[in-house]
Amino acid sequence: MFLDAREIESNLIEKDICIVGSGPAGMSLAREFIGQKADVCLLESGGIDPDAQVQSLAMGTTVGEPINPPGDVCRRQVGGNSNAWSVRVEKGRVGVRYVPFHEVDFEKRDWLPNSGWPIDYEQLLPYYHRAQAVCQSGPFDYDVNTWEDSGARRLPLDETLVQTSMFQFGPSKPFFEDYRDELARSANVTLYSQATVVELEANESGTAVTRIRVACLNGKQFWVSARVFVLACGGFENARLMLLSNRQQPAGLGNSHDVVGRYFNDHPFVMGGHFKPYNPKLFNQTALYDLRHVNGVPVMGHLKLSKEVMEREHLLNMSACFFPRPSKRKMTAISSLQYLVQSRSLREWPDELPQNLLRILMGTDHIAQTAYLVKTKNQPWLTGFSQGGWSNLDQNEKRFRTFEIIHQIEQSPDPSNRVALSRDKDVFGCPKLEVHWRWSKEDAERIARGQEIMANELHRAGIGEYEMPRENGWPLLGRPSGSHHLMGTTRMHDDPKQGVVDANCRVHGLSNLYVAGSSVFPTGGYSNPTLTIVALSLRLGDLIKQELAAEVLALS
Repeated sequence: MFLDAREIESNLIEKDICIVGSGPAGMSLAREFIGQKADVCLLESGGIDPDAQVQSLAMGTTVGEPINPPGDVCRRQVGGNSNAWSVRVEKGRVGVRYVPFHEVDFEKRDWLPNSGWPIDYEQLLPYYHRAQAVCQSGPFDYDVNTWEDSGARRLPLDETLVQTSMFQFGPSKPFFEDYRDELARSANVTLYSQATVVELEANESGTAVTRIRVACLNGKQFWVSARVFVLACGGFENARLMLLSNRQQPAGLGNSHDVVGRYFNDHPFVMGGHFKPYNPKLFNQTALYDLRHVNGVPVMGHLKLSKEVMEREHLLNMSACFFPRPSKRKMTAISSLQYLVQSRSLREWPDELPQNLLRILMGTDHIAQTAYLVKTKNQPWLTGFSQGGWSNLDQNEKRFRTFEIIHQIEQSPDPSNRVALSRDKDVFGCPKLEVHWRWSKEDAERIARGQEIMANELHRAGIGEYEMPRENGWPLLGRPSGSHHLMGTTRMHDDPKQGVVDANCRVHGLSNLYVAGSSVFPTGGYSNPTLTIVALSLRLGDLIKQELAAEVLALS
């Protein structure tokens, strides 16, 4: 069923399982109980369409270095952040990149404090296979050999140092529409929209959650009681709800050791610089690194460091994606045109108007050619993470001069990077978020060394020169930082002094409260988190089914 919480009459809803948040984590978990004996509710703060008043509930502040603010990275809407995915998978269809975490991402690395998951890659592997189907991408096959062909070969690099790996892509529509409709047809799973959770209430001993309080913007409030509760509302909101639920535990639920909200990490982009091939024909020989379709599956290659070199050099995980660029004159013309189009009015940039118009005028030849290709050949104005397709055309050596390289990087798990409660309150009187984040010198040095290894190998292989810009000696971060991949704030660890949830995603010290989503990730690698989010949600679904069947979750 699909109900609007503002219209229900009861002040108490009783369920077996209550899931908070309808993004990929909550939606995937809820679907696991369709047709089961359990009575399930899925609570979503927003509705089907974007709502500015609802979205304002996600607003917060940032402290430290520039990073995307909470209101920009947390979509309060049925389907969660899948509504914001923007990769043009094919004409008329948008989606997101998928790739599993690598084995090294799960391992405890002696040179990386606070690393290591309490589960390993092999334990998650069967759930990765199931998650691939839920995400409606291709087969669970990320081996570059599968996706190579005679016209799309990997770069001839020493794979003991630098390797080619693959991304797949899948559509966003299943999560915000198809699965919503599937739940609407279910007899035992109810999706409530416009239902904002504002408090979790525990029993007197603080060992189990008894009920949660839900508020609606029209003034309606009610409680939901359940045998099992799951927070699946994102890397920021999972931690925020636990911190603000402090009536029984003053520091917040599950926060006896001050870990909730800590170890926040994302996937910052490093603007790697430009790679200039020695032979311009390389632009016609690197289709593997473009977003293209192979046997109906959208894929894209990228470079990564080998496990061996990471262990030897004590490096962080990182990827390198290649985006072809024209000459500086042409690139400047396109960038100025995009700036003009994206501005809401010329008054936003009066001081820059003359110079930008001059840049556009000097590049009218390229703008005209590109406009023709956009219209007739489905080409992007500028290749990037949101759209590929450049390798479909011939004579790319006449169009492009360099590849821009963009790295998506791993952050070391740092307890000082955190989310905390602000003194500011939302319309329900709940504290807003305050995000503390910094880019560490140690991380910068490790990423710089990783770049150097890639640059040296590209040169040694006779492929080209990679020029890497620096800012005060550090790699150049995109500003504001982050990929909207919010991880680590309720991290997984067997020791409650070092983590919020155990290996089964159950909050330490609370028998019936679980957390789903990337907030449980102890480390984040460079991989987009969604496939792992869904895999962990499916695993959690199996665990909850087993425990309910064994009747070990009865409230005390």
